[in-house]
Amino acid sequence: MPERKLSFSLISASDKNFNPQNTNVFLWLKFSSLALTGKRAYETPKKPGFCSDTNYKCINLMSSKTYPLRWYDYILLKVFSPIIALLIKLLLLSCRKTKVEGHERAMEIIRKSEGKAIYTTWHQRMVYLGHILGPKHVTTMISQSRDGEYAARIAKWLGFKNVRGSSTRGGAYALKKIIKDIKAGETTWMLTDGPTGPARKAKKGAIFLARSTGAPIIPILWSADRCWTLNSWDRYLIPKPFARVVIKYSEPILIPKSIKKDHIEEYRLLLEEALNQETLWCDKQFGKERPWHKEAKQ
Repeated sequence: MPERKLSFSLISASDKNFNPQNTNVFLWLKFSSLALTGKRAYETPKKPGFCSDTNYKCINLMSSKTYPLRWYDYILLKVFSPIIALLIKLLLLSCRKTKVEGHERAMEIIRKSEGKAIYTTWHQRMVYLGHILGPKHVTTMISQSRDGEYAARIAKWLGFKNVRGSSTRGGAYALKKIIKDIKAGETTWMLTDGPTGPARKAKKGAIFLARSTGAPIIPILWSADRCWTLNSWDRYLIPKPFARVVIKYSEPILIPKSIKKDHIEEYRLLLEEALNQETLWCDKQFGKERPWHKEAKQ
C-alpha cells in the first residue's frame, strides 16, 4: 500500500460542495471577529504557519480533534504575547553567566555535521534556554493545545521557529517537518520529558530524530544560584533577576543510522543519564540538587 502523504489544503468556508460529514479530516475555522461576537473558535496549525483568513478553513489530514480557544484568547495572544516575551528577555538578560562548559566541543560537532543538531533538555530547565537558543532561531516542537498556542506565540517573539505537535497530538506532522528542516542544515530543540512527564524520564523522540537525520544530540542544561520553583509536575525553574547562571553542554551523542529497534532503548537510557548527570553538575555549582518532582502526599 502506498504511503499516504501528509498534506494541508484550504477550502472556502462558503463552498457549498464541502460537506464535513463526508470527510474524516479535522476542520478549523478561525474568526477574526471573535472579540466582537464572543463565539468559540477552533485552532490548529496549518503548514507552515497559521490560518489567518476569516473566509477559510484549515484541513489537517492527520487529526480528528478540535482544540477550542476561548473568545478572549485572541485578544490576549495579540496583546500580551509580545509583552510577556519582552519581560522574559529582560529577566534573562539581567542574569549573569558565570561558567559555560562544553560549548566549544558542541560547536565543533555542529560544524562537522554541517549545521545539524538536536539540542535536548528537561522541561524543568526550559526557560533560560530561551535566552541561549532563541536568538539562533532554533526550531522547537510545541503542542497543539490551547496552552501550546500561547507558548508558540511567545516562542516566536523570543526568536524560535516552531512546529506544532507532541507525543500525544499531531506528532506525525511535526516530526516529518522537523526531519526535513534538520536535513536542510537547521537545528532543533526538544524537551525530552515534556510536555507532561514523567519528570526526568527521556522519551525516544530525540533518538528516532537523530537516527533519521544523522544530527548529533547535544544535551544542554543550566542552573542558577537563585530561582523561583513552581509547584508543577517537574518543579519548573525560573531564575530570579540578576541571578548567577552556569550552563553545561554535554558530550554530543551520535546515533548510527543502522541502529536496530532493539537498541533504541540503550540510547534512550544513555541520553537520560547524560541529562541527569549534567543537571546535577549544574545544581552542585551552587550547593545541592534542586527538587524536580512533587513529593507524594502523605
